[in-house]
Amino acid sequence: MKIALISYSTKPRGGVVHTLALAEALAAAGQDVTVWTLGRGGDAGFFRPVDPAVRLRIVPFPEGPEGEGVGERILRSIATLRGAFDPAPYDIVHAQDCISANAVGRCIRTVHHLDHFTTPELAACHERAVVEPYAHICVSDSVAGELRQGWELMPVVIPNGVAHDRFAYTDPAARAAWRARLGRYVLTVGGIEPRKGSLDLLEAYAVLRDGHPDVRLVVAGGETLFDYRDYRARWEARASELGVEPVVLGQVAEDELPPLVAAAGAFAFPSVREGFGLAAMEALAAGVPLVVRDLPVLREVFGGAARFARTHEDLAARLSDALADDDPERRSMGCGLAAAHTWEAAAGRHLSFYRDHPLRQPPAQTTHGAEEGPQES
Repeated sequence: MKIALISYSTKPRGGVVHTLALAEALAAAGQDVTVWTLGRGGDAGFFRPVDPAVRLRIVPFPEGPEGEGVGERILRSIATLRGAFDPAPYDIVHAQDCISANAVGRCIRTVHHLDHFTTPELAACHERAVVEPYAHICVSDSVAGELRQGWELMPVVIPNGVAHDRFAYTDPAARAAWRARLGRYVLTVGGIEPRKGSLDLLEAYAVLRDGHPDVRLVVAGGETLFDYRDYRARWEARASELGVEPVVLGQVAEDELPPLVAAAGAFAFPSVREGFGLAAMEALAAGVPLVVRDLPVLREVFGGAARFARTHEDLAARLSDALADDDPERRSMGCGLAAAHTWEAAAGRHLSFYRDHPLRQPPAQTTHGAEEGPQES
């Protein structure tokens, strides 16, 4: 089966991580897989090496004009990818996000999570990317329920896999190096942005410091298409008001991320919207105590393996509990949960879905002698 998986970026965002891992698992299962994406900022490759069994098509995306807004950049992204992509060679075209679903025409779409945009171009892009694909996959039943309720769609649920061994078996020297550099720390991965609940985490950290003055807050990752400079400025101003100095690492090299996660005293995941929580599941694979926002989707995915918080005060209290590491049963449960989510299983379920939802339907069969068009008399 010839499969095209379409993403919007080469950077380590959750949907891109998902796309590459799924592509490699499908290729390992004997499928002919090509990943298409946009190469922003001159990128000619992804944030990590990709199995050579997977073909890569990275479409150059030049910088836009000075003052280009988010809506304009989204529309230009769609047009650029649409101009390069040809669906003809593929049996399956599978889009992983709003931009790619708008760009490639008839496709299967994975809806990782639903957003609420006010920019007109983004709102229209989001709506088309939900209603126009001919079949849908979600990574959790909570998001599938939103599609059922809001759009009367019937998606299949295929959870993410997790690179369990990569996070479970990290180099002790690499972990020690992060601890020597950062001391004792709470880690969050995903950058500083509204969806990640960054301001709430900052408030929680200020409360946490009262009882744990030696603990630092470390923020990793954060590459995004959207312009969150105003939010980042508010976050920095609030940090100054609170008298706290989080460590902002930005994008961390692929080989350095697992030991950074594994060396953390606790992992904070206070997102206000999520579809699954892949970074949080990676923390469980590393054996790190996890505290997440009390959302239905995160209750569904993590169950008793995580601690849940509704407010920043709750978040501070649960992080304090996690730093005490007084629950080995919860830690064991988390490791087992992460190990159960394999990309091999996810790829197998995708293949079954693909076979049931081909890109091109076979021609309708006609009964013998039935009219197929105008007949000569």
